[in-house]
Amino acid sequence: FQELSAELKGAPGKLHALKGDLTKEEDILAAFDWIKKNLGRIDVLVNNAAVLHISTLTGGETSHWKQIFDLNVIGLSICTREAFKLMKEKGVDDGHIIHINSVAGHRLGNHPGVVSYSASKHAVTVLTEGLRRELVQLGSKIRVTSISPGAVDTDMIKGITGRVPIPEGEFPLLRAEDIANAVTYVLGTPPHVQCTALGEKSCSSMSVQQVAYELDVWSYTPRHLGARQQNTYLN
Repeated sequence: FQELSAELKGAPGKLHALKGDLTKEEDILAAFDWIKKNLGRIDVLVNNAAVLHISTLTGGETSHWKQIFDLNVIGLSICTREAFKLMKEKGVDDGHIIHINSVAGHRLGNHPGVVSYSASKHAVTVLTEGLRRELVQLGSKIRVTSISPGAVDTDMIKGITGRVPIPEGEFPLLRAEDIANAVTYVLGTPPHVQCTALGEKSCSSMSVQQVAYELDVWSYTPRHLGARQQNTYLN
């Protein structure tokens, strides 16, 4: 927190840190109560917290499965609910809810022991679309986006491989800054654009590997559940 504060010195706004366990509903409710009392409102929610345990379906530990779903699915859902309630209460109709998903939320990879994690991220994909439909039915202009990166150079990916650092060039890794830039891009889209899904697409040409984002862009049509979809690739 101190390092982040130093990096943000001189930037607009103020950084607040709250300690809590997102697998515990009481901690989440306390955090949103603090936001309401001290900040007054919420405009953007980024559900970034997640956990991955290498755990097989035939021999995995129940505690690992429970932690994966309690954090990646239930915690995310509670945060989303509380953010929406506060947005609605304060008249914020142009808010944005962003889920940091994963390519594992769209297909099952070949790495052993990640089925439970992938299942939790598939749930996030469904929750994103379900929330979008609910917001449309409510006539709300609050937007929801799922960002699905591939492998990111974090402690999570290092935990999967068991190697620190991962040999350079073994496979392409995104940086944490790339995900932050994706969030910034989504937040910068105009109000009439519903950016529902932003994902990772790996492109290879000879020895050159390029990471691009596949973006599903929807025109915002509050009276209809459907909209014309366009695919855009961002290098």
